[in-house]
Amino acid sequence: MDKNKKKTLTISTDLKKKIDTSVISSGKKKSFLVEKKKHFKSNKQFNRNNPKIGLEPNQDFKKKNFARKFAEQKATKDFIKKDASPASKGKLKLKAPIDKRDFKLTVSRALNVEEIEIKQRSLASVKRARLKEKKAKPEIEDKKEFKKVIRDVKIPEQITIQELSNRMAEKSSEIIKFLFNMKVVATINHNIDKDTAEYIVKEFGHKPILEEKPIMDLENKKDTIKGDLKKRPPVVTIMGHVDHGKTSLLDSLRNTNVVSGEFGGITQHIGAYQVKTGKNELITFIDTPGHAAFTEMRARGSKITDIVVLVVAADDGIKPQTVEAINHAKAAKVPIIVAINKCDLPNKNIAKIKNEMMKYELVSEDLSGDTLFVEVSATKKTNLDKLKESIVLQSELLDLKASFTGVAEGVVIESKIDKGKGPVSTVLVSNGLLKKGDFFVCGNTWGKIRAMISHDGKMIDHAYPSTPVEILGMNSSVNAGADFLVTENEEKAKEIHEFRGQNSGQKNKLFAKDKATLFEKGANKKELNIVIKSDVQGSSEAIKNAIIKIDHNEVKPNIILSDIGMINETDVNLAKASNAILIGFNVKPNREAKKIAEEQKIDIKYFNIIYETIDFVEKNLSGLLDPEIKEKVLGSAEVKKIFKVTNAGKIAGSKVTDGEIRSKSKARIIRDGTVVYEGEIASLFREKNSVKEVKNGFECGISIKDFIDFKEKDVIESYISEKIERTI
Repeated sequence: MDKNKKKTLTISTDLKKKIDTSVISSGKKKSFLVEKKKHFKSNKQFNRNNPKIGLEPNQDFKKKNFARKFAEQKATKDFIKKDASPASKGKLKLKAPIDKRDFKLTVSRALNVEEIEIKQRSLASVKRARLKEKKAKPEIEDKKEFKKVIRDVKIPEQITIQELSNRMAEKSSEIIKFLFNMKVVATINHNIDKDTAEYIVKEFGHKPILEEKPIMDLENKKDTIKGDLKKRPPVVTIMGHVDHGKTSLLDSLRNTNVVSGEFGGITQHIGAYQVKTGKNELITFIDTPGHAAFTEMRARGSKITDIVVLVVAADDGIKPQTVEAINHAKAAKVPIIVAINKCDLPNKNIAKIKNEMMKYELVSEDLSGDTLFVEVSATKKTNLDKLKESIVLQSELLDLKASFTGVAEGVVIESKIDKGKGPVSTVLVSNGLLKKGDFFVCGNTWGKIRAMISHDGKMIDHAYPSTPVEILGMNSSVNAGADFLVTENEEKAKEIHEFRGQNSGQKNKLFAKDKATLFEKGANKKELNIVIKSDVQGSSEAIKNAIIKIDHNEVKPNIILSDIGMINETDVNLAKASNAILIGFNVKPNREAKKIAEEQKIDIKYFNIIYETIDFVEKNLSGLLDPEIKEKVLGSAEVKKIFKVTNAGKIAGSKVTDGEIRSKSKARIIRDGTVVYEGEIASLFREKNSVKEVKNGFECGISIKDFIDFKEKDVIESYISEKIERTI
């Protein structure tokens, strides 16, 4: 065999180029031609020196595999070094123990010019060995014992599990597990009361410290009032029945015309003003609506007032809201001055009014009583000075005093959201000196006074007791009747606000529970979803209370939202999602809301008079009522003979005995006094002609839809059903 002749080896690989190997052994030069073929397609011999190893195409797979392995082993032997010693000349010696994988020829081995090295351990095998060695060793861990740190944990009225875990420096999962063992399922965001939190803190080995309740209420704040007490102007609330002239009387006292600006001549919200007497003494007047829906506003007005001026029309006398105002004043223990208005009218009856007032323990001075009665005329401005003098006299008897220095406090009379100013509240200062820049807490919000506006629209820097002012600087709107309290600094204001938020959360939970109970009781009632946006808080409150009072066995109103401010896109989307009617009281939608309402075809109803709003809601509730079905009998006929007509089935030959029989009307078949079928008259015949109706005494043919089982002497009764709409 020619030594210089190249040997050819075919291997299975994806490479497509031919690779010539150089001589690997140190003594002799050899070369290999590696032809790349994807599969062994030929059945030629793999070794020319061994012609016996030839494979036929039809031999089994084992022989093919054996030939492949033999070729790999023969090629691999050329990579093995021969022993250099004479004794072992010609013998092959491997540098490493022979492994069956060492005989496998790869491309990397064919290209490697180095000698066969000892097989290197893989990284995975090293890791496995180390892990095995580690498991074999005895597990000895030196655990250091750390002493548990006992912490002082402050506990408020309410706290979340997450916050409690942070204060204790414990895992929140451990607290949740502890509660679960107590059969309480909770998450990290759940609120727990102070008693439960205190118990948990003790169980975890810490020391609970209950946070002191900050001064939140005006009752507790009164003891801290500093400064000398001085005489303050009286706060007078004008009350009475609707359209008895309350606002007109106030306009005459102020020389203004407020009533002209009220829609329908009805006051829709509380107004506060100051009037000077002839002796330059100030009187603060609060005007309340007289409509029945404003009960809450009148009750609130009586609580923040010193004197009530009860306006009664001389021609109309005592009315329901008059009696209601008397009851509010007596409940608040406030003295009453009766102002009999419209005394210039010819049909006045003052004596009758005084006599009727005696029923309510209001006896005039001329009848040996102690109640001041003043006959006035708002239009003619008659006896207005006498009314002022009576108010001043009554206030002197009350000896009204307050501190003009120190921390200010007051009550919110009205609240609204102004387009340019944001949340605005009218506050009546009851004590202390209110200054621009003061931090305050008011109801469920807090803020800093950015500006103060007097009742006549002037910017002021301070306000004394009994002074109504508009406050700008609240973070959000506040409910009318909320208490107003100035704090030392911003931190104190936030603290009180947070505390009130926690308490209100508890109240809301209770309210939600009560609400759910109510829903369960009225589960079968149809609901009318309502979204209300109003200009001021008082009107929103009045509308809401009036709607809630609407009671019916089958339907009920469901107020989803009652808020103040302009109608925005959120309100429109809420009304769309909940299929609710959207009501705007003295407000309009913004541009985006109007566009969405037009696209979604949502009808926004606008009102400026409260009783029109209530009437609209009642009308929509009436639309939910199922109509009353009333049945009206048209007539009856007796079956005399039965005919069979082609393509028409059986026809009952009948004679009308009462009223008339009308085609397409409802019918019932009466047999022996029992109704056997109810259906519809399909056709009506008279002398083979189709007719619409047959009168009493005439004969006719009657076919009933889906009924052919007529018998003689059957009575066919024709009737119609009328739907009668119902109202609340």
